[in-house]
Amino acid sequence: MMSKKKVEISQDEIDKKRWAIISLASIPLIMTLGNSMLIPILPLMEKKLDITTVQSSYIITLYSIVAIVLIPIAGYLSDRFGRKIVILPSLIIAGIGGLVSGWAAWKMESPYFFIMIGRVLQGIGAAGTAPIVMPLIGDLFKKDEEVSSSLGIIETSNTFGKVLSPILGSLLAGFIWFLPFFAFPVFCLISALLILFLIKKPKKEEEPLTFKLFTQNTKSIFRMHGKWLFAVFIIGIILMFMLFSILFYLSNILEDEHHFTGIKKGFILAIPLASLCISSFIAGKVIKDNMVTMKWITFGGIVLSGVSALAVSFSAQLIYLLAVFLTCGIGIGVSLPCLDALITQTIEKETRGTITSFYSAMRFVGVAAGPPVMALFMKHNVSFMFILLAVFGLIAALLAFKILRPPKESDKRPV
Repeated sequence: MMSKKKVEISQDEIDKKRWAIISLASIPLIMTLGNSMLIPILPLMEKKLDITTVQSSYIITLYSIVAIVLIPIAGYLSDRFGRKIVILPSLIIAGIGGLVSGWAAWKMESPYFFIMIGRVLQGIGAAGTAPIVMPLIGDLFKKDEEVSSSLGIIETSNTFGKVLSPILGSLLAGFIWFLPFFAFPVFCLISALLILFLIKKPKKEEEPLTFKLFTQNTKSIFRMHGKWLFAVFIIGIILMFMLFSILFYLSNILEDEHHFTGIKKGFILAIPLASLCISSFIAGKVIKDNMVTMKWITFGGIVLSGVSALAVSFSAQLIYLLAVFLTCGIGIGVSLPCLDALITQTIEKETRGTITSFYSAMRFVGVAAGPPVMALFMKHNVSFMFILLAVFGLIAALLAFKILRPPKESDKRPV
């Protein structure tokens, strides 16, 4: 009888963990939709708003720039006051941003400026949501293997958002071009309800650190782990820069050169992103708590993505380009869960939110830079852009090979 009760309790705990992961996975999924859902309809926006390709790229970039500035602050607040208390208001702010952009596009004759204000609000919301998920996973799950597997699911949710984004964005815009803006607040509300009811606040074992002690611990972490942490940050920038440059390029050539529009274009854009999603999920399952494996999977993934970027220059055939971008997606996809796990499993709980937020901010640097830089090179010499991406890939691979190291157990606590 006693053993039956234990099994029931165990199953209950399993169910709670499963729902907790689903709730947390909704956040990166939705925040990805908030940005990537607009990529396939940027050429349409250029026509509707009478703006240039560079101006349309700013719709993606501004969201990311705001997030870059505010993510470290959100990380500190989450360490100091709790993850849920930061995430829930941020989801509301992000939803309001979508409403502002949608209303401006619907009601105003010259809506570009107010669309950008809405994107600023969405960026504020993004800063306090997706980057907080990684440390919250570390708080909720104690075993390294559970943390790695859960982070793989979170990264898969992020990449699944990128797969879904072009399809959903194209589908919604097929009805009304600004409908994706209005869809975003609905998604934010669903995620907020999931977090509110299905995520229990982890029990605090100790009082929050004072700002002075928190600062000392953060400095201590960077003294102890700074070399490989900065390597992870730079690799994160490069991988996101490659990904969003490629997405922006592919979105434009599908419409301008191959005349694909609407839902058909969305499905084609989703092909390389599907490889990113599947490879992230598999990598999250494979790495478990093995940090040596994380290092070498990251290295191999970066090499694969860098070689793929270089291969773009060899042919302009659509099937060839899709195959190359699919391969590039695999390389990026296997690397991201490894980088997430390296940080989350190494940094102590008291400062985990801040450190992972620095990493998330660095990823947003790549997201912000990719579309406008690609837009500029598309006007002049796009082949050189892909050579540049390959060079960046080489730099990232060298950093992974030379500097990424599995931290020792004794190194995990700041002194």
